[in-house]
Amino acid sequence: MPTTPLLLAAVLLLSAALLCSGHPPGCPVPLPTQTADNNPRLQRAYVALQALKKAITDDPKNLTQSWCGPDVCAYFGVFCAASLDDPCARTVAGVDLNHGDLAGTLPFELGLLTDIAVLHLNSNRFAGGLPDSLPKLSLLYELDVSNNRLSGGFPQHILCLPNVKFVDIRFNNLCGPVPPAIFDKKIDALFINNNHFDFELPDNFGNSTASVIVLANIRLRGCIPSSIGRMGGTLNELVLLNSGIRSCIPPEIGALRELTVLDVSFNQLQGQLPESMAGLRSLEQLDVAHNELSGHIPEGICALPRLSNFTYSFNYFCGEPERCATLRRNDDRQNCIAGKPDQRPTDQCMAFLHRPPVHCDGHGCFAQHY
Repeated sequence: MPTTPLLLAAVLLLSAALLCSGHPPGCPVPLPTQTADNNPRLQRAYVALQALKKAITDDPKNLTQSWCGPDVCAYFGVFCAASLDDPCARTVAGVDLNHGDLAGTLPFELGLLTDIAVLHLNSNRFAGGLPDSLPKLSLLYELDVSNNRLSGGFPQHILCLPNVKFVDIRFNNLCGPVPPAIFDKKIDALFINNNHFDFELPDNFGNSTASVIVLANIRLRGCIPSSIGRMGGTLNELVLLNSGIRSCIPPEIGALRELTVLDVSFNQLQGQLPESMAGLRSLEQLDVAHNELSGHIPEGICALPRLSNFTYSFNYFCGEPERCATLRRNDDRQNCIAGKPDQRPTDQCMAFLHRPPVHCDGHGCFAQHY
């Protein structure tokens, strides 16, 4: 995500407005002159930030060189604003050290930043895990620790953050199962891709309110649950590429009326594309390449009004509507479509057609009938 997202910009605007006011009525100390010497909140932030500086073992860009003295609001990457529960008290509302190439660990003292809304530490070299004090950040809205060297299991403390909406822990070395409870949490974006997670998509997957879910390049055992249809009013992007899914595509997927991007490529999907996918009226990009899908491409898919990019190469489709060729980009290579160039050899197609047919159950899983 960008280094200065809308929320962080809002924090800065709020801070600027309050600083311009200088001295709100009834406040003993003007906001611009508050430091760790005269403000308990900033004193706690000072302890937290100094602990973080001490835990950093390599700072090649000298980002924390300015982290000296009691004026923590002047530290690089630290953003202050009036506290939500006391407009007379200045507090640390955001820390953004993205792309710092910082090495080290994340200390327990970070839990002292109890007013923080934005914590951006992506593209560094932080190792270990998230601190056990993370649940104390009750106002945290955005957590981005992607592209680091974090290890251990899924950070369970994320489930205890009542206000978090953006969770980005991708490109780390996290492993093991992902708790089903994350899909019950009212978040807007979930990025856990490119880790070593190993789990099945639970039945409550469809409870998620996220608009973006990226589960690529992990190990998802099992099926795409039929509950996915319950996400129709919220889900905009779903990326499951190279995640090891072995199932059919459930017909309930056609209920995702707000979906703009669907990528399920490089998996073990079988069966046919459901006719219900003609209901994906907002879809712009569809990628089902490198699976074992077969049958005819439903005409309703290529007739979707916003679809511009449809990739279905390296499957076993035997037919496609003519209107698929009118899309801005479509890729039908390495299928079994007669008369089309760059298709599979005939013996491969015949061998596939003689395999036992695939039947899907109510959970989106398939069982072969002999």
